[in-house]
Amino acid sequence: MSSLTRFCLTIQYDGSPFHGWQLQPKARTVQGEVERVLKKLTGARRPVVASGRTDGGVHALGQVASVAVPSHRWSAKELRRALNALLPREIWIKEARQVDPDFHPRFDARKRSYAYRIGTAPESGSPFHHPWCWDLSDESLDSIRLEEAATLIPGQRSFRRFAKAGQPHRGERCHVFTATWIRWGELGLEFRIEADRYLHHMVRYLVGTMVDVGLGRRPLDEMRVLLTNPDSALRTSAPAPARGLFLHQVEYEEGRLGEGLDRDPPGATPPSSDPVTGTT
Repeated sequence: MSSLTRFCLTIQYDGSPFHGWQLQPKARTVQGEVERVLKKLTGARRPVVASGRTDGGVHALGQVASVAVPSHRWSAKELRRALNALLPREIWIKEARQVDPDFHPRFDARKRSYAYRIGTAPESGSPFHHPWCWDLSDESLDSIRLEEAATLIPGQRSFRRFAKAGQPHRGERCHVFTATWIRWGELGLEFRIEADRYLHHMVRYLVGTMVDVGLGRRPLDEMRVLLTNPDSALRTSAPAPARGLFLHQVEYEEGRLGEGLDRDPPGATPPSSDPVTGTT
């Protein structure tokens, strides 16, 4: 039996055609596509472990995953190039690194950041932008109220009110380090959030509720109550659509990601014209 080398992959993908990251029977997923290609390249199934799951329709600019492949055959450079040659155009390996055998993308992660894009300009309704944002160009969205709502989010607390029901085993406390709204070029606004962990649909519920505050549909104080009193009778707004959400980046301790890096130069984009693959 040949020895194995573990590699860390930074993966970008357009989640539109997939039923999320995780393997599912009779459903197309990102993990399933990556493992399918790895089996073709190595002759055996190679389980791919990610930093976390993304739901159906959610995208990634910096998903981190690891896989072990035969040591005698693959370097970081060879593995990345072979994967990109065979993966569908919606998935692109941004970089590959050789890591320690005990590296775990999920348990070793220190911080994860997400971005959510909202279109406020008419151009956001274009077929080249609409699939990757929540188009609110016909609404009067108050960016100042959005930012006021975002400033309430950072802290270590229960986010049970901003999570899909039925997951008590996961716990409800998260530490949000930063939460803010920035400009998304000339197209609209982008919400950035960085935390140690997230509950199911948490970012989408936060965005959906903030948008209702920004549209004047509910007072800012209700956002405060939902964040500080998880036993309140108040309910969040409906979650924002999945298509505007991106797993932006996963951070690790310095040196944990190892060596043998293979990646494109800064500013490079995948060999496709999909707007989702641009930088944020």
